[in-house]
Amino acid sequence: MKKFYDRIIDIRGSLITVNAKEASLGELAQVQRSNGKTTYASVLRIDGEKVTLQAFEDTRGISTGDRVCFLNHGVTVQAGKELLGRRFSGVGDPIDEGPKVSGESLEIGKPSFNPVRRIVPHELVRTNVPMIDVFNCLVKSQKIPIFSIPGEPYNELLMRIANQTDADVVIIGGMGLRYDDYQAFVDNAETSGSLEKTVMFIHKATEPAVECLLVPDMALASAEHFATHGKNVLVLLTDMTAFADSIKEVMITMDQIPSNRGYPGSLYSDLASRYEKAVDIDGSGSITLISVTTMPGGDVTHPVPDNTGYITEGQFYLHGGRIDPFGSLSRLKQQVIGEVTREDHGDIANTQIRLYAESKKAKERESMGFKPSKWDKKLIKFSESFEDRMMNLKVNIPLEEALDLGWKTLAECFDKHEVGIKKALLDKYWPKVKQ
Repeated sequence: MKKFYDRIIDIRGSLITVNAKEASLGELAQVQRSNGKTTYASVLRIDGEKVTLQAFEDTRGISTGDRVCFLNHGVTVQAGKELLGRRFSGVGDPIDEGPKVSGESLEIGKPSFNPVRRIVPHELVRTNVPMIDVFNCLVKSQKIPIFSIPGEPYNELLMRIANQTDADVVIIGGMGLRYDDYQAFVDNAETSGSLEKTVMFIHKATEPAVECLLVPDMALASAEHFATHGKNVLVLLTDMTAFADSIKEVMITMDQIPSNRGYPGSLYSDLASRYEKAVDIDGSGSITLISVTTMPGGDVTHPVPDNTGYITEGQFYLHGGRIDPFGSLSRLKQQVIGEVTREDHGDIANTQIRLYAESKKAKERESMGFKPSKWDKKLIKFSESFEDRMMNLKVNIPLEEALDLGWKTLAECFDKHEVGIKKALLDKYWPKVKQ
């Protein structure tokens, strides 16, 4: 039975406080305005009989005499294959001029998947981006962020991954997007041919903060539905710093005591409860999660990236328009390198990174006026080829081709005995003739 109350005692920003009994945290409510319009809200706090609701839209026009109806369930999302190719707002309404979706109604924000049904990650997720596939492999059911600063092409990188991944379903959760960023995701999906396997939940920068808070949960609830029906799902979230800022905005409105740099003390749990949705389900599908975390001022100790680093399994560090080989780390890459990929994968990746690090020192010596040695010249030549062939985000090649290209680059710049790779691999993979 629905519960109706008509004693709204406070309206502050997007928060509405009403005297009510038997409400539940997260429960969905309707505010029935005198002009006939209905505004949806969610229970955010309960203090005795004072219930605070977070409205999903502007509260202007709501009066203390309007009625509040509690619906006995939380915020839901319609799930099913009808979502594919569609775009939705942070509250799940279509924004692509298409019809409403009919399907199973799922509550969002539920606990993470049962650990008993989880299996150890062991399968490669291909992206055709050499700096990921060769050096920091993405593994099915991994949760990993892209650490970046505003202005870097992180959304373009997400689009590349969405286009080239071998996942069955791609779900994009956009938070705090400018309209041109949102339109770029739409145009990319249409022109690349990936639209039919893509679902988008979008919050634009001009929309209420509460919709931003709902986007990850909408995306991940939909992903869980696909995964439990045998699909391998890739969830791409941008930007989790906008998500955290929305939490802070709501917290300030509620007069809560802030923690580190104004963020709430619950920030770790707020992030972890979303990241832990990544899963490889025994006998069914999987959820792999890549999120963007922008670092204000490039500060990796900022609370959002700092907490994210504790929760996730590495990071892709985007710097200067490239994935930085030294700042990036995939803690699960050893599960697949040389195990499900080619035997030379680990050696060719480690050798290139080692030589690239040495080339940095050679360039420093040259910049300080020292005459470069013969070895320094080889290193500098290698670094130029490495940056062009491996680090350039426009490069789009399969893993095996990228490994072969790595061997080719080494052969062009060094002699066999100079690279420090074991003889058996050199005999098998070293190019016979320098190109």
